[in-house]
Amino acid sequence: MNQWLPFILFASVASITPGPTNLLILGSAARFGLSIALAIALGASLAASLMLLVVGLGLGELLARAPLLQTAMTWAGAAWISWMACKLMRAEAAGLDERGVDRRQGFAQGAGLQLINPKTWLMSVSVTAIFLDGQASFGAVASYATLFLLVSTPCLLAWGVLGVGGARLLRQPARLLLFNRCMAVLLLASVWLPLMTNL
Repeated sequence: MNQWLPFILFASVASITPGPTNLLILGSAARFGLSIALAIALGASLAASLMLLVVGLGLGELLARAPLLQTAMTWAGAAWISWMACKLMRAEAAGLDERGVDRRQGFAQGAGLQLINPKTWLMSVSVTAIFLDGQASFGAVASYATLFLLVSTPCLLAWGVLGVGGARLLRQPARLLLFNRCMAVLLLASVWLPLMTNL
């Protein structure tokens, strides 16, 4: 328990710094409203917490012993997120008043994004190495996973509030098109800049 305050700070920084999930929440909130952003944030937080639980209970050790698997997962995730960014870049700009909500966005998309998000895997492995010290009892790992869920959800939702606040600026199709393209570039940067620095 004496490490919970440092862990809360770690989880807050890991959750609120820009990444694919934050950008997805920001863009979805700006286009479709806070309820969609909340669903994505809940899905993402729950999935990341479950990943932390699984990695803490042994998958992290397997990943540490299989660097080729880590590399394959990282590049597969980067490719999928890049595909999402390209799709967003080519998206038609409909006015926000039309609000044709893409039903693929929501809890499942937020959760699924975590499985291929290199940032989430790195966070899970880091927590296991730094905060659990190899002590992988179910109770300890479950406590950290639950605490991560409680910390990350409001951090991610803050991006949704930011997106809703900027929604009125996007009522014109030209502005929405520019916003989509900027979000696509930021999404690409959030994945490829860390990868390039680690090469």
